[in-house]
Amino acid sequence: MLPSLFISHGSPMLALQPGASGPALQRLAEQLPRPKAIVVVSAHWESEELLVSGSAAPETWHDFGGFPRELFAVQYPAPGNPQLASEVVALLHADGLNASIDERRPFDHGTWVPLSLMYPAADIPVVQVSLPSRMGPALQTRIGHALAGLRSQGVLLIGSGSITHNLGELDWHAGPESIEPWAREFRDWVVDKLAANDEAALHDYRRQAPYAVRSHPSDEHLLPLFFARGAGGTFGVAHQGFTMGALGMDIYRFD
Repeated sequence: MLPSLFISHGSPMLALQPGASGPALQRLAEQLPRPKAIVVVSAHWESEELLVSGSAAPETWHDFGGFPRELFAVQYPAPGNPQLASEVVALLHADGLNASIDERRPFDHGTWVPLSLMYPAADIPVVQVSLPSRMGPALQTRIGHALAGLRSQGVLLIGSGSITHNLGELDWHAGPESIEPWAREFRDWVVDKLAANDEAALHDYRRQAPYAVRSHPSDEHLLPLFFARGAGGTFGVAHQGFTMGALGMDIYRFD
């Protein structure tokens, strides 16, 4: 059975400058059985209602600005999977969750950037599930539970965000050895609670975790972690690191 994954996707420049995360993602993909399809919850598809991408051929969306021209030339032409999208909606309905198909949704960079490093051939169908971010961690855990059975069908479930994400406190010149103590302390608290399977503390992280609001002024980049945890089993660390002093690049798996 495939695990579920939480991937910190960092800056969009990861697609061109993979640093330590690129090889870690490549190794992880090589270790896993080849997925029949991939379902992604990305921090960059926030929504009011729960939506599932149903396009057969999603476009690659460069949903950012101010980066080099070369980045805007990158394409990730993986197919969609309307049949799987319908199955995802049915599973969510069966769990009492309202969900519908968005037939036009493109791949945002929270999806195509990490997948371009894991599966560069772009030949595995990909479906995205939106992030109703105002509903908080408990909903993402529930969505993960609802879709967990897909793992036994060869579907890889991924939450794509960042273990820390405060763009206002990044040092764009810092090397990988430079880590802000507050960011490390928050990351370590989350890892400890994941290892202890302390769901109550994790769901209440904004009150209980050290430097929670500093690490996540808004929590859309951490919420995909709860989807991955809800969909998976035993917690494990696949990669740890920081860039720009405070942007966590951890990768976790839930077997």
